[in-house]
Amino acid sequence: MSLQKELMVKLKEAMKSKDTVALESLRAVKSAILLAQTESGAKEELTQDQELKLVQKLVKQRKDSAALFSEQGREDLAAPELAQAEVIGQFLPEQMSEEAIKEAVAAIISQTGASSMKDMGKVMGMASKQLAGKADGKTISVVVKQSLS
Repeated sequence: MSLQKELMVKLKEAMKSKDTVALESLRAVKSAILLAQTESGAKEELTQDQELKLVQKLVKQRKDSAALFSEQGREDLAAPELAQAEVIGQFLPEQMSEEAIKEAVAAIISQTGASSMKDMGKVMGMASKQLAGKADGKTISVVVKQSLS
């Protein structure tokens, strides 16, 4: 099932159950998809990669906002952001564990022959492509830095 169809089903469920957090989150995803479609012109459907990147971006925005609110001592604002990130995150594939990321990065490093921090860009490029949607870019970056230093 495409993201849009799945989204519409979840939206209807949220409306029926009167779940305001889910409803607000799902409407944000729907809005982002519509904006992305109008930006691309006459093209009607987004590719699965585009949908995945869009959902990842929305989850990251929510988590970043929640972190900012927490730093400022505004837990009342951080909690809804985290709840929305949770709802939107259900459209992402299952995330890899840090151990699995380390194994994948080790394989990429041996494949490219990277040996120092100079090669980080090369390793990050390959890792980002291979682990797209399965791991957060920040986590990948931390693991690559640990592995190369």
